[in-house]
Amino acid sequence: MTSAPQTANNNDDPYRLVVLDMAGTTVADGGLVEQAFSAAAERLGVQPGSAEHERQLGYVRATMGESKISVFRHLFGDEEKAQYANTAFEEAYGALVDGGRIAPIPGAREAVERLTAEGRTVVLTTGFARATQNAILAALGWQDLVPLTLCPADAGGRGRPYPDMVLAAFLRTGAVDDVRRIVVAGDTSYDMLSGVRSGAGIVAGVLTGAHDAGQLDRNGATHVLGSVAELPDLIARAEA
Repeated sequence: MTSAPQTANNNDDPYRLVVLDMAGTTVADGGLVEQAFSAAAERLGVQPGSAEHERQLGYVRATMGESKISVFRHLFGDEEKAQYANTAFEEAYGALVDGGRIAPIPGAREAVERLTAEGRTVVLTTGFARATQNAILAALGWQDLVPLTLCPADAGGRGRPYPDMVLAAFLRTGAVDDVRRIVVAGDTSYDMLSGVRSGAGIVAGVLTGAHDAGQLDRNGATHVLGSVAELPDLIARAEA
């Protein structure tokens, strides 16, 4: 009788690929998503303070982390309206970014720099469009902070909660040869789902953004941290 092949033990292998969300995880935006959404919805005739506005805003809050065009498709149904709303949202959010309304999460840059110094590849991901992602990076002076940044359009267009951006980071960087050696960190349920579905070995939720510990746990977080500043120590402990 032939014995079953043995699975390689990779516990001693390092976590060389770290995929980080931006808004709410590495970037503090002070609720700009809701402000930009309200501006976009108003252009489509949804008045702030109305019951419809509150219903839509509730959906936006529940789906933080998802590709924004997907959110607008759900809310408005018609593709033309969804595209119009998405453009209005990106314009409004970009104007708020240009107005100096964002900042790094305390310790985020230092965490990325430490991870890089330890020989890990860090990738920044977002549910925003590329133009908005670039505006955020420019506003923070982070254009050269990491070797790769990804938005939904860079990974087939689906965005979170699909695993596509994490897997795109895996394929494009070649930093690890096993998805179990990927670390994913984010502040939303959709970040957790994306990490779990990619097969990442560490899926860390952070409490600096949209969702609480219960929501993060229920959607697959392997760890919940106060902020991304704690991530390097978590990875070091996991490798010990």
